[in-house]
Amino acid sequence: MTGHAHAPAAGGAAAAHEHTPAWQLVVAVTLSGAFAGALIAYVYQETLPAIERSADARIGGAVREVLAGPARLDTLYLIGDTLSRTPPAGVELRAATKAFVGYDAAGRRIGVAVEAGAPGFTDQVRLMVGFNPATSTLTGYAMLSQIETPGLGDKIEKDSAFVAQFHGKVTPMTGTKSGTTDPHVVQTITGATISSRVVIRIINNAVAQWQPRLAAFDQRSPR
Repeated sequence: MTGHAHAPAAGGAAAAHEHTPAWQLVVAVTLSGAFAGALIAYVYQETLPAIERSADARIGGAVREVLAGPARLDTLYLIGDTLSRTPPAGVELRAATKAFVGYDAAGRRIGVAVEAGAPGFTDQVRLMVGFNPATSTLTGYAMLSQIETPGLGDKIEKDSAFVAQFHGKVTPMTGTKSGTTDPHVVQTITGATISSRVVIRIINNAVAQWQPRLAAFDQRSPR
């Protein structure tokens, strides 16, 4: 019987001994990371103006909503704990903390709108709060951002009856599960008590913080 010896295929032997050098892998990963980073930065820069315009429009709309469409708006800037008509030096206007003062057609102040926020049940809740600093009476609030539980906590934005009851209320406020006509009490949302109380706390704190600042500004700059 004649035996036949089979030599291994040359290609297979070569493939078994061929390995990609480690430095090539490092270079490939580095270049891929750099490209991805550059792409993200480019997309961010290209979309940032549109994002900022959208945020400005949302804030402007919220101010007009909580002040019921003022005839004129003035912007005051918070520098330290003092309000000024002059923006703080070295700070981008969009990032500066502001109070928006609304006036009617006769030049009478109808209210002030400020941004305020606090942790909610899920994440940060941010509001535009409108109020009369002379009486602590609310002109209303508008939602700027929230991601509370859909169908429950998000009713602090979507339940028009809950939102509407704040108009005319007087701080400091508390919450109750039943209906009320007390100017210092609001009815919370069934199943969303925590989120409801977050709104109350945000508004109470906002008025308490901004009222003395506005009073001090009025004393320095009488209308």
